[in-house]
Amino acid sequence: MKLNGSQIIVECLVEQKVDTIFGYPGGAVLNIYDELYKNQDRIKHFLTSHEQGASHAADGYARSTGKVGVVIATSGPGATNLVTGIATAYMDSVPMVAITGNVPNSLLGKDSFQEVDIAGITMPITKHNYIVKDVNNLAQTIREAFKIARSGRPGPVLIDIPKDVTAAVCEYTPEVIDFNQQIKDLKEVSEESIKTIAELINNAKKPFIYAGGGVIRSKCSEELNEFANFMNIPTSTSLMGIGAFDQTNKLSTGLIGMHGTVASNKAVVECDLLIALGVRFSDRVLSNHKHFAENAKIIQIDVDQAEINKNIHIDYPLVMDLKDFFTRIKKYLKKNDNPAWTSLVESWKNVFSENQVSSSLKPRYFMEAIDEATNGDCFICTEVGQHQMWAAQYFKYKKPNKLITSGGLGTMGYGMGASIGVQIGNPDSYVFNISGDGSFRMNFNELLTVSKYNLPICVVVANNGVLGMVRQWQTAFYEKRYSQTILDTVLNYEYLAKACGVDYYHATTRAEYKDAIDKVIKNRRPAIINAYVETDEKVLPMVAPGKPIDDFMLK
Repeated sequence: MKLNGSQIIVECLVEQKVDTIFGYPGGAVLNIYDELYKNQDRIKHFLTSHEQGASHAADGYARSTGKVGVVIATSGPGATNLVTGIATAYMDSVPMVAITGNVPNSLLGKDSFQEVDIAGITMPITKHNYIVKDVNNLAQTIREAFKIARSGRPGPVLIDIPKDVTAAVCEYTPEVIDFNQQIKDLKEVSEESIKTIAELINNAKKPFIYAGGGVIRSKCSEELNEFANFMNIPTSTSLMGIGAFDQTNKLSTGLIGMHGTVASNKAVVECDLLIALGVRFSDRVLSNHKHFAENAKIIQIDVDQAEINKNIHIDYPLVMDLKDFFTRIKKYLKKNDNPAWTSLVESWKNVFSENQVSSSLKPRYFMEAIDEATNGDCFICTEVGQHQMWAAQYFKYKKPNKLITSGGLGTMGYGMGASIGVQIGNPDSYVFNISGDGSFRMNFNELLTVSKYNLPICVVVANNGVLGMVRQWQTAFYEKRYSQTILDTVLNYEYLAKACGVDYYHATTRAEYKDAIDKVIKNRRPAIINAYVETDEKVLPMVAPGKPIDDFMLK
């Protein structure tokens, strides 16, 4: 059948079972938006307040549903406004397809109005990107983009389409998509290699698991829990791996790294075998790489060859899919409880548990109250800063994909857009966006989106009047020279909430906060809780950059 480029885009999205997209229209994508208007019964489009918010919404939608997130923007500034969102998805291995319009082919390279080389700009932060100059290549390009986005180590793919291509006509042939089809670029791992890894695990006296976002992306959290329980191995997670292992399990040691638990950080130093699953060994986890797991042999299982030996020497690497690894190694494992080791690790959990000074409303209660009110069954989105770490430390995550946060890029302004995507993808769930007053200023325009679609998202603002995490560093390392980290107090959150049509609560005590959470749960309406925090509240434990991972700052 003969279709124009815009019709082909819609048909290909439907082929990929896309029923939800986020975006912002403009001149270069008007043909596409006209076609979306005609196909409202097949694809729902959500208009955000800013393209960056749309990209974060697509990201949050993808993380929370396991589907590929889709975002669309016009040329020039519309496209460049997606860049931070694309980079955020890239750093955290989130499957996303970004569709941008561009000026017509005849105007490319001539500094035309709203022209930008978005393919060139995004090359370092995408798995792959395309500029489609011929409508005959459009359908195949879209199909390839989705396959690349969700295959292997997931990530964002960009498709840039000149406006004349969206109007041009060509023959279109529908396809039935095989969603189990992956891009096969991994060598087969020998059975001998699997046996070697199994033997190391079976014989270890002090084994320890460091699990990352790769466990969640490969959808094998259940297998990880089964593996750790069978072998009785204490298990930590990176920030991106939170939820991959049930934190109510006695074997869970919680977060590892700069703001990790004493148990996780001491265990990685004392273990004799470190089993690293779907992790990057980022600087926020390693700190001083020479002293990280210095007494251990290190096994690393990852789907991405580039992560092997990138930041630390690996003794036994396997480049393979984690689900395949768990399936194949199972038959070689022999139960080995190591009770002395697990008891020692358990004792470290009691070394340090209280790290907050507020007498009226401690930040840890932000998360404990939400956990209690929802029975732990909700989504926690975050911005970036102290509140992000409190959200990671003080909620018991039992399942994967419940903490939605920017780990690799650390994007302030991420959470509001992400929470929109999470709520739309999971309409019956409770969604909380934990924010700092600094991060909130970067994205509160998306409150208008939340209000427009009446999304029952609750924004908890940890309001301490400063850029908290930067101030904490200035206190620790810059002799309390608080350069540009004290925020003004002009913003009236109550008036802002009223202007945007969302509910408002303030909390200065534990009782006020609990009452606000209970009302949010009952009313299921868009809401802001303005929660006051002590200015010099800190995130602890903390490991100073470059220090050994078990060299803690505890006050």
